[in-house]
Amino acid sequence: MADTFQLEIVTPEKTVVKDLAEEAQIPGKNGYLGILPGHAPLITELAIGEITYRMGGLTHHLAVAWGFAEVLPDKVTILAETAERADEIDVDRAQKAKGRAEKFLNSVDPAVDYNRAEAALDRADTRLEVATQEPPKKQ
Repeated sequence: MADTFQLEIVTPEKTVVKDLAEEAQIPGKNGYLGILPGHAPLITELAIGEITYRMGGLTHHLAVAWGFAEVLPDKVTILAETAERADEIDVDRAQKAKGRAEKFLNSVDPAVDYNRAEAALDRADTRLEVATQEPPKKQ
């Protein structure tokens, strides 16, 4: 069995990752999935969360929101609405988005879409968490 698999993370705008990985964790709709080389084929919907993958002792972190993942024994393809590396995240913008989402969630206005506000808060929290991760380093 191979020691690695091909990992591709693509958004409508660009290819974010095209790399080999020894393992990955992805936020599936029903919880995180751990992926190793030779994983059984599956397709899953993505949730808002953090993708981590490891290669050569380096751990990489990305914030992702919505999409789909196809897992094959030798390749994982993630089609995401958004995917950002830590150095691509605008922390000030994410903090402002978090503040807006919290304001909506604390509102008593019946016109507020609470599901949308919760999703915005989850996304902002994920972006802030990934932004604080150190650059990939050997473990």
